[in-house]
Order: sequence, then structure tokens, then C-alpha cells
Amino acid sequence: MEYKATIGLEIHAELKTRTKMFCNSKNDPDEKRPNVNVCPVCMAHPGTLPVINKEAVKHVIRVGLALGGDIADFTEFDRKNYFYPDIPKGYQLSQYQYPIVSGGSLNGIKITRVHLEEDTAKSNHEKGDYTLVDFNRAGVPLMELVTDPVVKNATEAGAFARELQLLLRSLGAGEANMDKGEMRVEANISVSKTDKFGTKVEVKNINSFRAVEKAIDYEIKRQIEVLEEGGEIKQETRGWDENKGSTFSQREKESSHDYRYFPDPDLPKLKLREIAEFDLEKLRKEMPEFPWQKREKYISQFGMRPEQAEMFVQSDIFAAFFNSLVLGKDNLSPEVISGYVNFITSDLAGLLKDGANNVPSVGHFDELMNLWGKKEITTRMAKDLLAIMVRDDRAPEVLMKDNNLTANANDIDLDSVVSEIINANEKVVADYRAGKEAALQFLVGQGMKETRGSVEPAALRETIIKIINT
Repeated sequence: MEYKATIGLEIHAELKTRTKMFCNSKNDPDEKRPNVNVCPVCMAHPGTLPVINKEAVKHVIRVGLALGGDIADFTEFDRKNYFYPDIPKGYQLSQYQYPIVSGGSLNGIKITRVHLEEDTAKSNHEKGDYTLVDFNRAGVPLMELVTDPVVKNATEAGAFARELQLLLRSLGAGEANMDKGEMRVEANISVSKTDKFGTKVEVKNINSFRAVEKAIDYEIKRQIEVLEEGGEIKQETRGWDENKGSTFSQREKESSHDYRYFPDPDLPKLKLREIAEFDLEKLRKEMPEFPWQKREKYISQFGMRPEQAEMFVQSDIFAAFFNSLVLGKDNLSPEVISGYVNFITSDLAGLLKDGANNVPSVGHFDELMNLWGKKEITTRMAKDLLAIMVRDDRAPEVLMKDNNLTANANDIDLDSVVSEIINANEKVVADYRAGKEAALQFLVGQGMKETRGSVEPAALRETIIKIINT
């Protein structure tokens, strides 16, 4: 019988708020100066009292609604006691018995709970024989989402984490950039040949989606090898070493009783239904489109392929650009919509990836697509004009004139152009007559070059074949 992996995910995401979770210090993930955004409360000076950040609670409620989870009526904050240099109070304010959200699902993965806590400070171990601690992050609102142990493989885990990042961004709850530490994924992994779970190992220090998948794959393989050699899996916390591509032991895994949770006496209990800003019906009405709703719309309403729809779901810039093009235009043909989609996802995306800085104005892009749709310019010329427009955002007709581009193929004596190409490439023509299809493509390319892209390749191909065979 083969080994079966069981994976549960714990994902922490910093929330986008003006201030920290329990004080008025600024929540600024981009601050580079150490220990600037701190105050007596988040530094745990004696006699200070925390105050709950209402916006952070609202973010978690909205996440819970999007996941289809149950929103608690009663919740409270607990002290999670442990002693690390990055915990100024000697305990972390978190939630234990009464999380804000219970249940729900995302990407077909069941959610156990979503709760709210405060982030720790950031330790810098790159200073040789000592560690420096930056407390800017200490006390930042942190959402923790825990899945049921139902994830089966690394691919499922990576897809879940990516979808959660998209959801947080759609809701405006957080940017969840993993490279900045704004979202951290921990995987609890076990393997077993039976329906009984194996010994759980937690893997931390994972800073990219690809690393999540690599770490899970590695840990599954490691555990199987240990068991096959007659060893036992220890319940422990392991780190992920990106350079070595392997996990490493950090410490024995704590259990919940090790943290000695108890309700924080300095914070009030919350009856969420009694707070007007947390009215669930009102929050539901304010919800934006979710990523999965966008995918469905792009595929069913606009006929996009799944990979095209995904590009618009992933990029707010492209989505807003496309929506502006089609908004209020009920009579657009499928061909026009397909042109919009193809030029944005292929040509415009490629230009931006290659270093272009600007997206052309919606109006000028629409004019370009109209010229192309009416066959007043060729596909090649539309591509060339778009490449100019990302640097010089002016009307396509103006750019054609300034760049000496011929718009109308009717102005070209195609038979004459093709005859000259054939006469200048006698060997290539002979290769084509001998059955080499690539030779014809070469001649078409020469025709495109000679006509500066103002003739469609199909027309050139047809004319070349006609003249060769006469």
C-alpha cells in the first residue's frame, strides 16, 4: 500500500490598516528605518493598555463572509504565553477558544477557523554573533487562517495560498506579498499508509508560493524515506532552506497547553452583532467581486480561455483596462471582444514585460482596435503601432503619419512587390517547388518586410503561390 500525505495549512497575513492592532502606532510595511513605528503600548511598557483596532476586526469578518464561514457573535482575545526576543510583552495577543470565523471553504479546501492576533517583531540574524530586533512590525494586525487537514499534495497547497492572496487583495484587506513577509505559509505535513494520520511535522520559513510547493514535496519524500528505513517521525517544527532545497529541524513542536492561553483581562469581550459597523447584511452588500466570480464572468460572458481569464483576475491594471473598453457597449461582436483580449493578454502584456512603462489610454487603444477590426490596418501594423503607443500615447492615425506607416493595402501593387521578391530569391523559390514549406514562410516574411506590415500574411501567401504557379 502506498503512503498517503495529509496536509493542513496555517497562513498568516498582515492586514492593511492605518494603525497597529492594539495601539496608535503606524502600520507601515514599507518602513525601512528600524524601530520608528513604536510606542509604549506595542513596546509593552508598564501601565499601558491596549485598544482593539475596529478596522482589523472588520477585515476578518469580510474574509469570513467571502469564505462562507460562520461569523461569531461572541469573541475575545487571549494571551498566548511564550518568551522570544521578538515578543515584547512575553505573550502574544491572539484568539483561542472563540475565533471570529469558523468553517467555510476556499478552492474546495475546508477552513477550520480564521482569527485575529498581533504580529511579532522582526529579528535580523545577519550580524554575525548577535541578533538585532526591529519592533516596527510588533503589534501589526495579523490574520491567521487554519485549514482542515484535507490538502493532499503540494499543488493543492500552492493553489490555495495563491487564491487566498487574490481574495485578500480583492477585499482590500491586505497586499499579502510573500517576499515582504506580509503573508507567511506554514504547512503541517504527515504521511501514512492507513486512514489514521501519521505524526505531524510543521514546516516554517517559507517565503514564496513555489517554495511552499517545494518544501511540501521535500518533506513528504523525507518522511517516507525515514519510515521505509525503519525510523520514526518526530513531532517537530522544521525550517525551509531555499538554497539547499531541504527542510531542517528547529525545535520540538509545542502543543496548545504549552502556551497557557487565558483571556486577556485588559481587553473587552466583543458581542459583534451589537456593533453597527459589523452588521453582516451591510457588509455583504459592500463586497466586491471575488476572484472566482471574475473568472466565471470572463469565461462565460466574454468567451476567454481559462489562462486569459486568469491574467485579468491576477492583474487589476489589465482588468480595469478591459472593463473600460467593454463597459456600456452591449453590441460588441465576439470577434471584437476576442481582439481586445488577444491584444491585451499577448501583445500589451508582452510589451510591459519587456520594459514598457505605460499602458496606452483606453480611447487610443480602442481606436487602434477599430482600425484593425475594419481591416484598415493589418495585424502586423496594429502590433507595431501598439509598440509605439506604450511609449508615445497618441492617436494611431497620428502615429501612422509621423512614422510613415502605410495604412491601406490597396495602395500597394502586391503583384509587383511579390514578383520582385520571387526574382530576388530564386533558390528559395526552387526549395519551395521541391516541397520545403519553410521556404514559403521565408518569402512571406520578405513580403511583410517589404510592405512594412501593411498587408496581411494570408494575402501575401496567396499571391506568392499564385505567381510561382503561373
